[in-house]
Amino acid sequence: MKAVSLSELNLKIFADGADINKIKIFANNPLIKGFTTNPTLMKKNGINNYETFSRDVLDIVQDKPISFEVFADDSEEIVKQAKFISSWGSNVFVKVPVTNTKGVFLGSVIEKLSKEGIKLNITAVFTIEQVKKIISSLDNHTSTIISIFAGRIADSGIDPVKYFIKCKENLDVHQKVELLWASPRELYNIYHAEEAGADIITISEDLINKFQNIGKDLDQYSKETVEMFYNDALMAGYKL
Repeated sequence: MKAVSLSELNLKIFADGADINKIKIFANNPLIKGFTTNPTLMKKNGINNYETFSRDVLDIVQDKPISFEVFADDSEEIVKQAKFISSWGSNVFVKVPVTNTKGVFLGSVIEKLSKEGIKLNITAVFTIEQVKKIISSLDNHTSTIISIFAGRIADSGIDPVKYFIKCKENLDVHQKVELLWASPRELYNIYHAEEAGADIITISEDLINKFQNIGKDLDQYSKETVEMFYNDALMAGYKL
């Protein structure tokens, strides 16, 4: 059985991360159609100045969509931050969480920003009911991404493909909404996302590095794995 080439998929692949050197590389990769990041990834990569980093990234990523996230919890402050982030570039989508930290749905925030034409990426979406509420809050003329955390949904023991399909049933074809498969756990999740009808999948650096394995001969892969175990045992000096 041969794996389908990534270039043959309808799905758009976005790179997820906060390593500016990797972003430079991925920006020139024709398979990468956009970018996402978040405060957690920035913190992990030692980013100290949120705005400076974001503007440096935008100097690199000028013709592909990229999502930057607000980090406020108060509705008024979220709106303020979202407008500021949106002003950084026409290719910017503003990531707004579906709820605040108290679990309160941010429908009024989403509605206000969408009506003002601010492109949103509604993030941390887990439930079908959340998708329904988001859609009812959107302006039909504003481009929006809804990031459904399929990987974490799978971690809860639910089939993410079937769940994603259920979420997609709630979309109005006239709305400018794309569904994004977020938090993938393995490379094959790309094909899961394609099967589920996702428009976008966001992929971490470690999974992008596995693109080279697609279509690899499995007998050769088996041999390389055996060699790895054997050589590591030798290098460790194990004896019986």
